[in-house]
Amino acid sequence: MKIKNKRAKKITLIISCVFLGYVLWLLLCPVEIVAVHENRHFSSVLVNNFPLTTKGKIDWWLQNKEMLKERYDIPKPAYYGDFSVNFWLFGDGYKEEGKYDRRCFDDMKTKVNCIEKNIVFSVSKSENLGVIFVVENGIYRIDKNGKIAKVNID
Repeated sequence: MKIKNKRAKKITLIISCVFLGYVLWLLLCPVEIVAVHENRHFSSVLVNNFPLTTKGKIDWWLQNKEMLKERYDIPKPAYYGDFSVNFWLFGDGYKEEGKYDRRCFDDMKTKVNCIEKNIVFSVSKSENLGVIFVVENGIYRIDKNGKIAKVNID
């Protein structure tokens, strides 16, 4: 009986360590920006290893918005100040349009210019709402005090 318990404990410990290692790898793996596509004041950023949590996504934007401006000149606000930046998972890379409802980029002059529609994060700014963040579990905005708050939609 003791041998079975020791073996079960060892197996549980190994599985736990592998799981913890995987979670740490996901959390520490840097975001990879594969490409940026633009259409006036709308930008699409193709990424790998994007943060998994809402807080992680918003924090990543806040920490990297200057880098995005310097390296990629995004966002590019319209003359009235509005902009939109969508972050898409690059996944298996560019594909032909073929399949229904892929996101294709007209700035690429090739048939292989589409990705699967797997949006993971969106940031936009408008005169009425200010800066808003759209994630899978809701919409957040920066309030007048500079704090991030979830927008209640009724």
